[in-house]
Amino acid sequence: MAQETKAPGKIAALGDIMQLAYVPEDFDAAVKHWTQVMGVGPFFLIEGIHLDGMKYRGQPTEAVFDLALAYWGDMQIELIRPRDNHPSVYTGEYGATGNGLHHVCILVDDIAHARAVCEAEGAEVMIEGTFGTSQAIYVDAGGGPGTLVEILQQDKDGPDLFGMVKAAGIGWDGSEPLRRL
Repeated sequence: MAQETKAPGKIAALGDIMQLAYVPEDFDAAVKHWTQVMGVGPFFLIEGIHLDGMKYRGQPTEAVFDLALAYWGDMQIELIRPRDNHPSVYTGEYGATGNGLHHVCILVDDIAHARAVCEAEGAEVMIEGTFGTSQAIYVDAGGGPGTLVEILQQDKDGPDLFGMVKAAGIGWDGSEPLRRL
């Protein structure tokens, strides 16, 4: 197998994709599909999220959304349900992906460095904010809907939510496919 190389200073060099995210037209049907047809789960639901300091294209927004997380092996699957029509990447032109891929996510150690790399490549920061002690930006490198990249810097000293979700999927028996956090 050839060694993978990524051009330094490019967005892909910031990290590997760890998540595929969707904003399904029917959230409940998507959970059912992923859990019953695909066998991925259980999903953990976090409701009523509003990022602290949330901005959409540099302007404050009051957007609120729900998300559900599960793992398919090492790949995290995220389903998002917008709760209102405030400006965000989950509604309007960026939310209109049908049931297709909405964005991918990469984890970074230095969000300021990641932002600088994205800006140098002409990627527009669409959303920014914090969730607990984690910081996130979503960038559009020019491809529009379905090609957004979420860049997430997690607090390494905080709770390991992703680890807990991933562990729950190991040997999952199909029971309680959607669990509230």
